Amino acid sequence: MAAESIIQSKQTTETVHGILTEVVCTVFSDYIFVVVTQYGKMGTLISLVPHCVANDVSKPTFSTKVLMGKDEPLIHVYAKHLVTFVSEESGNKPVLLALALKNANVETIKSIKKLIQSCRLW
Repeated sequence: MAAESIIQSKQTTETVHGILTEVVCTVFSDYIFVVVTQYGKMGTLISLVPHCVANDVSKPTFSTKVLMGKDEPLIHVYAKHLVTFVSEESGNKPVLLALALKNANVETIKSIKKLIQSCRLW
């Protein structure tokens, strides 16, 4: 009988607007780690944490924090757009996102979000 791994991971690769893009999603017991790269390395590391208010049935708010790399306003926007649904669908787990993009425009971000959805493990 084979031992089952505690950590689950899934990856995919696709060409997005002419650039090879890799996505790896890994689920740990207390958070989810998502890597999105067009460089073959991790790039900027962003933490996305949900904040739930007691007795409030609405969706949680999310805060982002750059842990490593360039802390630019658009990085926070990209992170929230790309992985907020991951946290919500996983029962509001925090998400750690590694992001290294050559081309970051609206269409690219939409395509990458679909790639992340195809790696769904939560």
